Amino acid sequence: MRVGIAGIGGRVGRLLVEEVRAADMTLAGGTTRRVHDVVAPYPLFTNLAELAALCDVVIDFTHADTVCDNARILADAGVGWILGTTGLSAAQMAAVEAAAERIGVVHAANFSPGVTLVQRLAQMMGQALPAQSYDAEIVEMHHRQKVDAPSGTALAIGRSVALGRGVALEDVRESGRDGHTGPRKTGAIGFAALRGGQIVGEHEVLFTSADEQITLTHRAFDRRIFATGAVRAAGWLFGCTPGLYGMEDVLGLPPL
Repeated sequence: MRVGIAGIGGRVGRLLVEEVRAADMTLAGGTTRRVHDVVAPYPLFTNLAELAALCDVVIDFTHADTVCDNARILADAGVGWILGTTGLSAAQMAAVEAAAERIGVVHAANFSPGVTLVQRLAQMMGQALPAQSYDAEIVEMHHRQKVDAPSGTALAIGRSVALGRGVALEDVRESGRDGHTGPRKTGAIGFAALRGGQIVGEHEVLFTSADEQITLTHRAFDRRIFATGAVRAAGWLFGCTPGLYGMEDVLGLPPL
């Protein structure tokens, strides 16, 4: 199995190199912006199409701005796509869905098995705990260099809660409370984003009623967990029929 890495020089990209090799897969190469400035024991490209021609699956942790082009290139090449990019617009998500009609795509906000299970539990709790009685809040903290807030993982967890409640997250989301906001809205799903130091990622989901509180917590100690999960997803996707999949499929979780 031949695996390519889009953005191979990034923090996760460098870990993916190690994890692909540890999984006894063939590292076909990777893309980087400045190929002539890097010496590496694998092929480097600035053009994803050139890399795709050598691959069975491409793992992509790049940027939302590249998603539409990458979707077209990989679909035309017939190459499986492991996509870890978050913050996609409606148009970018439509491009992913169109590609999934032609190739296998695993798209996840977070490739950690633990986060995947937190999302599943959050959906179950959203379904079981009435929104009129249980306030849902999601708190996340990341390193000081992170540029988006709330994190893609926090939003994915929020969508799981909303799915369990049978509502759209966009209709009930509350973020960045400041000043005289008035009382909390019943049924809202709140978000708080903290930044500092070099924290890899922490997410906490709280369901609080007048009588009790239930908390789900996940802490990532090393970015390697994202690379390990993505390589696991690549192995699972190899040979799959076209379609849009998630980490729930990779882990073999039954549908709720």
